[in-house]
Parts: sequence; structure tokens; C-alpha cells
Amino acid sequence: MKRIMYNPKYNPRYRDMISYSSLYRAWDKCKLGKRYKREKMDFEIGLTGNLAELSEELENETYKTLGYYRFKLYEPKEREVAAAHFRDRVVFHSLCDNILSPLLSRRVIFDNAACQIGKGTHFAIKRVRKFMSEYYKKYGSQAYILKCDISKYFDNIDHDILKEMLKKVPFDEQTYALIEHIIDSYSSDDVLLPSLGKRGLPLGNQTSQWFAVFYLNSLDRMVKEKLRVKYYSRYMDDFILIHHDRSFLENALKQIEKHVKSLNLSLNPKTQIIPLKNGFDYIGWNFRFGENGKIVMRLRTATKRRFYKRLDKMIYDYKHKEISALEIKQTLMSYRGLIKHGDTNSLLISRMNKFVIGNDAKKYRQNQREGITCKAS
Repeated sequence: MKRIMYNPKYNPRYRDMISYSSLYRAWDKCKLGKRYKREKMDFEIGLTGNLAELSEELENETYKTLGYYRFKLYEPKEREVAAAHFRDRVVFHSLCDNILSPLLSRRVIFDNAACQIGKGTHFAIKRVRKFMSEYYKKYGSQAYILKCDISKYFDNIDHDILKEMLKKVPFDEQTYALIEHIIDSYSSDDVLLPSLGKRGLPLGNQTSQWFAVFYLNSLDRMVKEKLRVKYYSRYMDDFILIHHDRSFLENALKQIEKHVKSLNLSLNPKTQIIPLKNGFDYIGWNFRFGENGKIVMRLRTATKRRFYKRLDKMIYDYKHKEISALEIKQTLMSYRGLIKHGDTNSLLISRMNKFVIGNDAKKYRQNQREGITCKAS
């Protein structure tokens, strides 16, 4: 995959994100998937005035976030999500698209795979497959992998440390003030201790994704430049190192633990060193060697279970007019794009081919008997 390169002389400024046109583009992206949401509809009714008001507040530096809706998700595990109000999401989107993305992307390593243009899970999958293939040619399957995970990553990101890191990025004064306001607009109550200061980023914010990508940049640099690990990949708070020497990885783990502690974070107990031939889980897939070094990728059981639940939820949302048939079709296309990268079983494809939208159960059963497939269109 060709890497997206930014012009190093381009330094986006505050005015690039607060203009009406920038906020309009941000709104156009924010509304996707929110077709029937009340807050989105209310904002859209007075769209011109609302965007003009946001632009004016940002220009006068009087903009303040409205707070967050907090709720819990239970898949893949129980976690609290804090969702910003729609008008705030428009501002966050404009900030990310116009300033954070071009400035932070050029400062992170190539194998930091999350959030960036031209990156994502597909990029990470291709890199891991390449690592395994190269290692098999050199050492066969006799290699080891250090698989690490940060414990409660978003909840424990230290505000002061993050802001000090961001001070080294050439933001203009107004942009940095806005960034500070967004970071301090939220804290994780369950980990907030007076001696430690404010911690935590809301999972629902687009800005949080970029801050989380950047927060471990010093760890990425340490692994690549100090430890000189060639085969390293990180996707947000999950990362892997591959090496033929187990003792090397044991020493690397000690240094990683020390560095992570300096960021007021800790490694998850699931962190471990295992033989590469045993296979490992990463970004929702299980990777292992097959016959003659063939790399076999299968969706994890937990990932498949979430996939099936997502299909069921789309039927419910369509029935209650939460999403459109076009949005369902786009989601199914993205799932097909994901599944084609692995050695998935026919059950997944069969489940997608039999996916039905609507609530006519009698017609569905009749179509099943007659072998007719109903798809979103």
C-alpha cells in the first residue's frame, strides 16, 4: 500500500478549521449514520445559523463543549462510552481533518496503524502477514512473539503528560488552547485521584482517537530506534513484537514495562511471550502458520459472535427507522471487504447472503424454502 505523504512545509492553522466551509464539510461527515437521530435533525433544521454560530464562537475563542452523554456498552466487554453533543462533534471533526491529521500523521511511525489515511486494520493485517512470511523464510516457525496490551488505555491517559507531548507539535496558540479545553472537558471518574490529576479520554470522541494514537508515540520510537525491532506493529493499545530470540523479547518486555509506567499506564496481565508457531490473536483475527509456511487467518470466535449480533441489530434498527437500506448495504460491503482478507469459513458468507431486512417473517420463511436470497438494496 502506498503511504500517504504530507507536505512537511504545510503547517495548518486555527483559521483552517473554523471557517464556515470547513465546519460544513465536518457536518457532512458527522451526519453519516445519524439519519434519524433527533439531535442531528435539530441541528440540521437551522444548519446555516448553527454553523455560523460555531464559527463565530471559535473565532472569538468563546467556544465551550456542552458535556457528554454517558452510557455503557457490553460488547466486546463492558465499558463506558462518553458521546459528545452533535455540535461538538462537528468541531472535533473539523479539528481532526484540518489540523490533527496532517500534523500528527507525519510524526508517528509507519507501523502505527490506527486512524490514519491509508491505514487501519487492513494495513495492519498486511504488515503482520509480511512479517510472518519474512520470518518463516529466515527461521522457519521457530520464532517468538511478544503480544502486549495496555490496561484500560483510554481511561488512564494522563492529561498533563498528553498536553506536554502536544506542546512539542507546532500548533498555533489558538489551536493548542482549544485542544487543552477538549482534553480537560472529560475525566474518568473511576480513576480520578487528586494525587494523579486528571485522567482519561472519552471513547466516543474522534479527537480521542488521535490523542490515543499519539500518546504512545514515544514507546513506538523506543521499540524501533533503541531496541531496533524490525517486526513491530501497534493498533491503538495493542502491539506485537516478533523476534527469533526469546531472551531478547524478555529484555524488551522489561524496558516496555518501564516506559509504559513513565506514562502512568500499565500492561494488561494478558501480555505474554509465546512461540510464533502456536499462533496468536491480534486486531480481531487469529494468525498462525499452516503447511509449508502458509499464513492462515481466521476470525476469532468472539469477533464472529459480535459480527452476528451486529447483523441482527441492523435488522432491528432498520425496522425502527434508525438506519436506511443504503447504510446497511454500505456496512455489508465493508464486512465483505474485511472477511475477504482471511481464510474464513463458509458460514460467515452464508450468513451474509441470507441477510434480510424488513419484518415480514412469513415471506422470509417462504423465501428460505424456495432458496431465494433477500439482500439490502
